Amino acid sequence: MTDQQTNGAAEDNSPQFSMQRIYVRDLSFEAPKSPQIFRQQWEPSVALDLNTKQKALEGDFHEVVLTLSVTVKNGEEVAFIAEVQQAGIFLIKNLDAASMSHTLGAFCPNILFPYARETLDSLVTRGSFPALMLSPVNFDALYAQEMQRMQEAGEVTVQ
Repeated sequence: MTDQQTNGAAEDNSPQFSMQRIYVRDLSFEAPKSPQIFRQQWEPSVALDLNTKQKALEGDFHEVVLTLSVTVKNGEEVAFIAEVQQAGIFLIKNLDAASMSHTLGAFCPNILFPYARETLDSLVTRGSFPALMLSPVNFDALYAQEMQRMQEAGEVTVQ
């Protein structure tokens, strides 16, 4: 009986992760030069800005928000600006600080990105523009770069 209690206690302290909900938090689309832009030769240039933020909710729940902002220009004119804030609620338990930081900063955004990419693509095509198929993003590499930058700036200590 003692072994069962010990095993049960060990299981209670094991790391846990589960996705609770994925949702669009905010969505925006603007085509300031329409309808004239549709009558021009299409030679787009795409600028993508992405950002993540997270906040602790009650208990072991966390919200992670991935923001994708795209500005597409045709020559020098802005054809459209589209932005999606794709969010998720995650249950995350029993992780050390470094693992929690990596989970919130890289693992969760990796989960959210395909949803945000599809939402953005759908939004752009509904605006009557060609599909916007964004390339995959390596959030692990971005997270590592940010940690390196913060370490060099003295904002974080190595654990």
